[in-house]
Amino acid sequence: MDNRAEVSAFLTSRRAKITPEQAGMPVYGQRRVPGLRRGEVAMLAGMSVEYYTRLERGNLTGVSDSVLDAVAQALRLDDTERDHLHALARAANTGPARVRRRSKKATVRPSVLRIVEGLHDQPAYVRNNRLDILAANPLARALLGEVFEAEPVNTCRFVFLDPRATRLYPDWERVARDGVGVLRVEVAKNPYDRELSNLIGELSTRSDAFRTMWGAHDVHVFTEGTKRFHHRAVGEMELVHESLNLPGEQGLSITVYSADPSTPAADALKLLASWAASQNRDETASQADTER
Repeated sequence: MDNRAEVSAFLTSRRAKITPEQAGMPVYGQRRVPGLRRGEVAMLAGMSVEYYTRLERGNLTGVSDSVLDAVAQALRLDDTERDHLHALARAANTGPARVRRRSKKATVRPSVLRIVEGLHDQPAYVRNNRLDILAANPLARALLGEVFEAEPVNTCRFVFLDPRATRLYPDWERVARDGVGVLRVEVAKNPYDRELSNLIGELSTRSDAFRTMWGAHDVHVFTEGTKRFHHRAVGEMELVHESLNLPGEQGLSITVYSADPSTPAADALKLLASWAASQNRDETASQADTER
C-alpha cells in the first residue's frame, strides 16, 4: 500500500467530516469545500498552513508525536483514529525493508488452543488482523457454520462475497463497516503485508459495497460489544463479544461470545450447543457406516 496516499486520504476525509460550527469557528459567506479548510485545521493545530499542507499531502516523515496529537485534536479524532494516525506516521518513518522483516506466518500456540477448546459453552476463535480465523472451538464452528465452508476462513471475505452473510448477520451493514475499519487499521500498521494487499484487492474488485466502504477511510478496533446472529437451526440471538489480544503474538486475538444468564440468548446458546452435538453424532455415525 502507498503510505503517502493513505495518509493524504485519511486526513482529507477527517477534515471533511468537521464543520466550522463543530470546531467553534465563524463562518463567512459560501463555502466551496465540505468541512474545514486546510488553513482552519492549521490554525486549530497551531501550525502554518504550509506545514499542515505538507502533512495532508501524505508526508509524515520526521513528524513528532506532539504535532500528530495537535492535528488529532484539531480534527476531533477519536482514540482509534488518533492511534491510526500515529501508526501511519510510524510506517512512514520505518521504511519497507524493516516492515517486511517483521512479517511472518502467524501460528497459534498449543496452550491457546487448549483455552479455546476448553470454552465448551461459549463460541470462541483465534483470528489475525486480516480477519482470518486460525482456530475455533466446536461451538464457534456451529455458530458461524457458513463462514467455515471456504478456505482460507476469513470473516470479511464471507461478509462481502457470500450472499448468505446478510442472513447470518441481521445488522449486516454495521458488521461490514466494522470489518473494513479493522482492515484499514491493519494497512496503517503493515502497509507491505502482501496477503493483506491481496485480500483488499480481491474484495475491491469483486464487491461494490466493499469498494465504497473502503473509500470512506473509517477505522475500527474490535474490543467488546454486542452482535446479532440469525442461525438457521436456532433462530436469532444477540450475543456479547470480547476480543482479547494475545500477549507475545503480534496481530492475534481471541474472540469469545457469551450471553447474559437467564436471557433468550443464553437459551439459544444452549440450544446451539445441543444442535452442534447432534450434528457431530450424526457425522460420526455416518463416517462409521462408510468405513464398514
